[in-house]
This record gives sequence, structure tokens and C-alpha cells, in this order.
Amino acid sequence: MKTSLIVFCSLMAVCVTNAAKPKYPPELPGAEETVYKTASETALKLWIFQPKNHKQTDQRPAVVFFFGGGWRSGTPGQFEKQCQYLASRGMVAMTADYRVSSRQQTKATACVEDGKSAVRWIRANAGKLGVDPTRIAAGGGSAGGHVAAAIGMVTGFEAKGEDHEVSSVPNALLLFNPAVVLAPIPGKFEVPDDKAASLMERMGVQAEKLSPYHHVRKGLPPTIIFHGTNDSAVPYRTVELFEQRMKEEGNSCKLVGYEGQPHGFFNWGRGGNSSFRKTMTSTDQFLSKLGWIKGKPTIDAFVKSQAN
Repeated sequence: MKTSLIVFCSLMAVCVTNAAKPKYPPELPGAEETVYKTASETALKLWIFQPKNHKQTDQRPAVVFFFGGGWRSGTPGQFEKQCQYLASRGMVAMTADYRVSSRQQTKATACVEDGKSAVRWIRANAGKLGVDPTRIAAGGGSAGGHVAAAIGMVTGFEAKGEDHEVSSVPNALLLFNPAVVLAPIPGKFEVPDDKAASLMERMGVQAEKLSPYHHVRKGLPPTIIFHGTNDSAVPYRTVELFEQRMKEEGNSCKLVGYEGQPHGFFNWGRGGNSSFRKTMTSTDQFLSKLGWIKGKPTIDAFVKSQAN
């Protein structure tokens, strides 16, 4: 498949281009900053957006987002507006920093390890955060979508020195044009040998070990995926295959396709925020079906409030 020749190189190029514009480290008014982990001489932070009148005794559902950037760059500020909206709907919403190659000279293995550490820290501190430890979602875009998916289904890559009795597995997944197929699928998706070698160098291990598709099994978290059909960085076919595999194993997985949309279509500020509205409406409905939030989506009022 010739499209597979493009995916892994363009993922780096497109994601870095899209993620390089926002500031790093971000300045996110209204968010509380806390360090969840120190690694590679870096204090990795969570930016926490709390619902109105939130109390420590509450048992709120939570979500943590991971930014895109090809495992190379990016900023937690990418998901600021998603966090603000979900906080307005009653969730404790967080966006996480994690190590990337341009700042810490790390591989994708470190990205996944940090993602697991973030979920574990949130669950271990659920009482202090006013969070229900059984209702923690992970979300992300592109490489960050890979991180979220990987911590939901790839075993291993756990940080040393942490309490592994506390699970690092999220209870739901919100994936925005995620990289979920990183290795060949015989007869369905091919990766030429030279591209596979390049990808393994970026991953730090054989790509299959970090490829969410290749770790699908029964009992995985309910998942929703948002993906543009004109995505040149992460082919739409890969998420179709992933959704099919998830359902074959009896997991709840919904792919929401956006006709003609490119990579990064969902980000705040793009296309008059039309796709932001649509993806967050579907996110709201997905979480409502899980019983995590109540009432109808309020995305229109939220977007309008941001213009004032």
C-alpha cells in the first residue's frame, strides 16, 4: 500500500508543524499547575481545570489529554479549550506535559511511560483532587492520541519506583486522529523495511510493541475516535481497521469520520471552530452514555462565551 509509505514520515512533519505554534510551556489561566513526575531532569506537570464550586469531597469524573507533535515536540496548551469545556460540564479536566525528543532526547517509549505515570498519579491522588478513581479518561491528538491509546492497551513501559498496585489504565479513551497502527497488518496494511527501521528508531523498540492495534484484546476501555477522511499523516484506513479489531474483540469503539477533513482538523481556532464544536458535542454525548456527565451538550454557549 503506497499510502503506508507516507504515513510515518508525514506524521512527524505535519504534527510538528501543527503543534509548534502554541507556546511552551503554556500559560493557561484558570488552571492549577502540579508536578506529577520528574524524569530526565524535567518536572512534568499537569494543568488542572476544575468544575465550578468543585470540592475535594466530590467524586467527579476526570480526563487527561496528551498533546500531538510526532513524539518530538508540542505543548499541553493544545487541549486547553477541550479542558475548559469539559470542566464546565462537571469534569476535572487536565492537560499533561510529557517528554519528547526535541526537549529531552527521548523515544516514544518515554512518552507512553509518562502517560501511564500521569494516569497513575491522578488515580493515586483522586481523593485530593475530588475525582472518582474509576472514571478517569485519557485523550489526545495524533502522537498524543497514540499515547492515550497505548496506555489503555499496551502492557509494560511502566516507570520504575511507582506504586504499580495503582492502575495506570484509563477507564475511557477520547482519540483525535490517533496513530494506532504502527506496524504491518498482514494483507491489510504494509510498512516497507526501510520505513519500519526508521520508525523503530523513533519508538525505541520494535514498533509493534507500541502499536495499539496489535495489542487489542477483550476488556479494553470504551473508545471514541475522531478522524478526517483526508488525513495525509495518519490514513483513515488505519482507524477503520482499529475500530473493526476492537469490535471483533467485543470492545465498545466508535469511529466518527469527518468527510474531507485533514490532520488536526479538530483543534480550537480551525475552520471557525466548526469541527471543534462537532467533536466536543460527540465527546459530550459519548461521556453522557457512560453516565459521566448529565444534560444536553452546551458547546454552543461555551464557544460563544470564548468570543466575549
